[in-house]
Amino acid sequence: MAKKKMGQGRLQGATRAGWNAKADVKHAIRCTGLIMGLVWAAVASQVQADAGAQLTALLETEREHYAGIALKIWDYAELGYQETRSSQLLQDTLADEGFEVSAGVAEIPTAFVASFGQGEPVIGILAEFDALPGISQAAVPTRSVLADKTAGHACGHHLFGAGSTAAAIAVKRWLAQTGQAGTIRLYGTPAEEGGSGKVYLVRAGLFDDVDTVLHWHGADRNAANPGTTLANKSARVRFYGRSAHAAAAPERGRSALDGVEAMNYMVNLMREHVPDSTRIHYVITSGGKAPNVVPDFAEVYYYVRHPQASELANIWDRVMNTAHAAALGTGTEVKIETMHGNHSILPNETLARVMHQSLSTVGGYTMTASERAFAEVLSQSFINQPSVLGLEEKVLPFGFTESKGSTDVGDVSWTVPTVGLSTATWVPGTAAHSWQAIAAGGTSIGIQGMMVAAKTLALTAQALFLAPRHLDAAAVEFEQRRGPDFVYDALLGDRAPPLDYRPVSYTHLRAHETDSYLVCRLLLEKIKSCLRCKKDIKEKELHKIVMYVVQEKFTEHHYEHVECPEKFTI
Repeated sequence: MAKKKMGQGRLQGATRAGWNAKADVKHAIRCTGLIMGLVWAAVASQVQADAGAQLTALLETEREHYAGIALKIWDYAELGYQETRSSQLLQDTLADEGFEVSAGVAEIPTAFVASFGQGEPVIGILAEFDALPGISQAAVPTRSVLADKTAGHACGHHLFGAGSTAAAIAVKRWLAQTGQAGTIRLYGTPAEEGGSGKVYLVRAGLFDDVDTVLHWHGADRNAANPGTTLANKSARVRFYGRSAHAAAAPERGRSALDGVEAMNYMVNLMREHVPDSTRIHYVITSGGKAPNVVPDFAEVYYYVRHPQASELANIWDRVMNTAHAAALGTGTEVKIETMHGNHSILPNETLARVMHQSLSTVGGYTMTASERAFAEVLSQSFINQPSVLGLEEKVLPFGFTESKGSTDVGDVSWTVPTVGLSTATWVPGTAAHSWQAIAAGGTSIGIQGMMVAAKTLALTAQALFLAPRHLDAAAVEFEQRRGPDFVYDALLGDRAPPLDYRPVSYTHLRAHETDSYLVCRLLLEKIKSCLRCKKDIKEKELHKIVMYVVQEKFTEHHYEHVECPEKFTI
């Protein structure tokens, strides 16, 4: 017997003389239940909307407070694993709000976890705060290098840290006020820029009990789309040779620089024979100091990227094989130190739709007259980039994206369902890792975008607390995308966090010329006596130390005292 279409029996029954009263009663009950369900859904939706409006209003009243925190971190501009003041500022802010703060997690001094609440669900929010080396800029729309800074927030992590903290605090207050069950957790994650800070937190199991993780990033537009990135791995490749006079006795030398150049040549030939989606880039960090001296040490720093971690592993092995071949061919020795490794981001459409709805509710922002004037001047510095001013006011349509960048958020996303957004913290048209990004990030334009992100994160967390069915659906999608046989394996292996991967960039400075004797304290962790006379150096005499830094690495220091009056030469 053919099945009836939905509603067919009901329509036919209305025209029959003799109808089944019992069936019609059941139908009436079902209809009543449906109507009541719709009514309760509408009520719940209105309740959530009212609660969301309270959250965003609260954040707006504290805009200046969080702006102050963000701009302090912008001014600190601390490199990866050295974000002492930045991390402490966020920890203090969260502790003052009643969060339980665990500092120094995963064997990283600047990493922390701040928690509030009880029970499930557990919702995490990521925060970053490291700057980029070798670039600085004043908060003005034309190029203006800050002479006293060797780093800058060219990726907007000062806003990331402060904005995420603002969102976590807003959600905490809502949980406390309403008695809503659940836990909000803020993860302070250092060294995203090449240091893979989050990987060590993942490896330490700090996300194992989390239901979902939210994150965001500065950009030149507003979007909450599911997307992926490139998996990434890096290493410092160091060649060791034999010094000699380059003219008088070249046959006695073995050039470490030859090893670097031979490796680079082979890798550049290899570019023709790797998948199109592969990215390989390097910088020579040390290549000798004088042409008439055969260099006995040289170093090259490599990044390799690919969408798939498994394929990245194959390409990586090929690149590293060129290092060993180069050493063999040049009569040098080679040592390879893996610096970091990140998985690609695993997207989650279920969560992205919830976050997109939250972002759409918040919307973009309208620049003030002064902000618009700033943006118009700054946009004149863009190369081959038509003006896209006005994007800050819009939310991009929902859709999947593919980024050519990499992030340690990827490792989190393969561990727990993860979702993120970007907001217009920069003048539309700005490229990341640029002086233009630093400039806008130090102004109210950056704060505008940060507050859009903070509100969106708070609304998204609230929606997930109130409707945990989204978390259930996200978990199902998460397992489907990972596959049944997936086992997480950190691309950087079992190495310890490279806390010194960003050496302090000072050259030939006295200790008292640095902030809080930071450089000398770092130095004394490794060397506690004068290199020339071997006399012990006391902490109270740090101001007497002269340091020599070559290629961002401590080479020598000198303790100025009577027994050892002469300075070292560079």
